[in-house]
Amino acid sequence: MDKYGLIGYPLGHSFSISYFNEKFQNEGINAKYINFEIPTIEALPEVLASNPELKGLNVTIPYKEKVISYLDTVSPEARAIGAVNVIRIDHKGSDIKLKGFNSDVIGFTKSIEPMLEPIHKKALILGTGGASKAIDFGLKSLGLETVFVSRYERPGTIQYEKITPEIIHEYNVIVNCTPLGMYPHSDRCPNLPYEAMDERNILYDLIYNPDETLFMYKGRQQGATVKNGLEMLLLQAFASWELWHSQD
Repeated sequence: MDKYGLIGYPLGHSFSISYFNEKFQNEGINAKYINFEIPTIEALPEVLASNPELKGLNVTIPYKEKVISYLDTVSPEARAIGAVNVIRIDHKGSDIKLKGFNSDVIGFTKSIEPMLEPIHKKALILGTGGASKAIDFGLKSLGLETVFVSRYERPGTIQYEKITPEIIHEYNVIVNCTPLGMYPHSDRCPNLPYEAMDERNILYDLIYNPDETLFMYKGRQQGATVKNGLEMLLLQAFASWELWHSQD
């Protein structure tokens, strides 16, 4: 039986394990998806050695960057972003080759692209963590200019308190890559001048629990188009499956 899995720490409930095991059952695929909760990335070789049936892995926090040094090859997107969240495992005799990809950028661009119109030329990316790099890469690949928003003074970023109504009008695509507003803290949202928003704004939240975050609700009240991260998550899962089974 083929195996697929997720490495990270801690894992708790993961979307991937329920999604893939349900897919395998529904489609009659003789495979199993397992959570490998490893306390350090140094445990990865042991996971591979003790699970020779492994054909692919997903990678989550905190190993998306650290895993790169264990891989034989990395896709250009993942290399540019500096993070890997999909690994294809190729067995050639007793030899194992690991190739890393980033499905965040695939899932995000496919999800936001249908929402974009010619007026959408610039975007604010809220947060500077791992996911924000993939979002930046994706938006630039779609032709948008980007600026990161941070709580702190950093080169190439803008602070929340310096975002004016004029900036909201100019950077009318806003993507939340922070955990602000995620269940159970659904009463929180990024600090923005929401009253300056209108129907030209797109507010995209990577969070999908709750369905509508306070960030989305406040934007929608002003006429903005809003979307959560569930479709991106599903598209990432599709992309993982395709990357595990592609010829290259």
